[in-house]
Amino acid sequence: MNIFNNYLIRIKDLIKRLNDKGLIELPESLNGINVDIPPPNFDCDISSNVSMVLSKVNKKSPLDIANQLIKLIKSEDSNIENIKIAKPGFINIKFKKSYWNDFVKEIHQNYKEFGVNNNQQKKKYLIEFVSANPTGPLHVGHCRGAILGDVISNILIFNKHAVSKEYYVNDYGNQIISFTKSVFFRIREILNKEKFPIENEDLYPGNYLIEIAKNIINENKNLVFDEFDKISKKLTILAVSQSLKLIKNNLISLGIIHDNFISETSIVEKKEVQKVIDKLIDKKFIYEGKIEPPKGENDNDWVERKQLLFKSTDFGDDKDRALQKSDKSWTYFASDVAYHNNKLNRNFDILINILGADHAGYIKRITAAVEALAGSKNKLTCKVSQLVKLIKDGKPFKMSKRKGDYITVEDLISEVGKDATRFIMLNRSSDVELDFDFAKVKEKSKDNPLYYVQYGYARISSVFRHVNLDVNKELKIDNYDFDYSKEEIKILKKISEWPKCIEAASVRLEPHRIPIYLYELASEFHSYWNMGKDNIDKRFINEKKEISNDKLVFLKIISNLLKSGMNIVGVNTPEKM
Repeated sequence: MNIFNNYLIRIKDLIKRLNDKGLIELPESLNGINVDIPPPNFDCDISSNVSMVLSKVNKKSPLDIANQLIKLIKSEDSNIENIKIAKPGFINIKFKKSYWNDFVKEIHQNYKEFGVNNNQQKKKYLIEFVSANPTGPLHVGHCRGAILGDVISNILIFNKHAVSKEYYVNDYGNQIISFTKSVFFRIREILNKEKFPIENEDLYPGNYLIEIAKNIINENKNLVFDEFDKISKKLTILAVSQSLKLIKNNLISLGIIHDNFISETSIVEKKEVQKVIDKLIDKKFIYEGKIEPPKGENDNDWVERKQLLFKSTDFGDDKDRALQKSDKSWTYFASDVAYHNNKLNRNFDILINILGADHAGYIKRITAAVEALAGSKNKLTCKVSQLVKLIKDGKPFKMSKRKGDYITVEDLISEVGKDATRFIMLNRSSDVELDFDFAKVKEKSKDNPLYYVQYGYARISSVFRHVNLDVNKELKIDNYDFDYSKEEIKILKKISEWPKCIEAASVRLEPHRIPIYLYELASEFHSYWNMGKDNIDKRFINEKKEISNDKLVFLKIISNLLKSGMNIVGVNTPEKM
């Protein structure tokens, strides 16, 4: 039951009927009308801005419009206890206690559907995320984007959209050559006791390469590793494959499984870059021209030349973008345009890219390319995952992949666990930096949001165990004639906000709203639980070791919601802590 959506429909229907009678004028669109969660200082359950939206077109004050509407709204609804107006014209509705019985019954009997937006048109999504260079295991810097992409996928799946999760393997270019050389030298180190050239800054010095090298040696007994040039092509395939095994294992440890892995090399070798270039030429979005040197480039070192350029400025970018290097090989951008054309050819309705903070400047050019190819502005959405600042022993922990001094996903999970990693990484909007304090995520207190939510579920589970019931099994109740207290109704009001939370998280692609909501709900529940320490009437189990049906259903709908929300986040709900 989405009470906000239900009353939005009712209010829109009412003003349409008034319009048909010539009693009120309507604007061209009713999209600006909302039924929302009221501010804390409003003594009501829902609030609507309908009067403010109608004010201008009717040339009346919002208060006059509100006064015209409130009598009609109340006369048509027996569930309303009172309806009031708050300046500048909000219509605030408070329900009778009996209404919350109907609410409890509905969400208890249909808990699997609670929060699902069935009015939303179902679409086919492709979400590309992580896509880290396959040059080693994932480090903690990749972790936030990985979780962001996975939970966005879960939200959309919860809302019954079709979702495909994809990883773009950047296995083409100079970084792969450097990586392959690094593996080659590690192999020579193992086979011939040759010293690894640690002084070469173009190489990857990480010890994980030793394991990759050993695996390649053991699985390829017939290969000879004498000259790099002779074996480089084969070794690149083997090294990337081994690295991808590490990455996939890292992702699995985070609870993430991609549906598809797409290779940049395959895109290039199948001539897909040339095909998309031809397509853009046909659309007259490519020309030969000259570009200014990149910012920070010494003008004396810059050689101005004619090159193949994409008209990205036609689509809002700062400048047109190069598609070919001086040696006529394709730029990374050209390969990426081809990859996105590949995505479009697979007939997805919406493409979503999760990008790291270092790729924020890349958004304009790739959205420009997709718009040029698709003829639509709304085909691609990019979300940026900002940096994570690690706090260890009360001090910032600096990482350097080149030096091999960094914390991997494996290290992080070993230290704090999958649940803490996912929940805390998601606990703040992705567009701001996040402090990840190793000590705080292990605390057993309300200052640790994961613990507080899980503890709420565990407390409810303990009540069910005391009365020999399983919190995971369906609860059959015939009579819902309950009389909930004001404190319980406060929690029910919080529960009623769940569809709003899901809607905002889905439409705005803001999954951090879910753990924040779950923490707020858990806090409300813990506050009520603690009342039972001093007031026997607030306890769930009475002196006879019994629990009333109203309390039982009340706890059950809270536990269902906590579990549903934690499933979306990808975190466990333990029954004991």
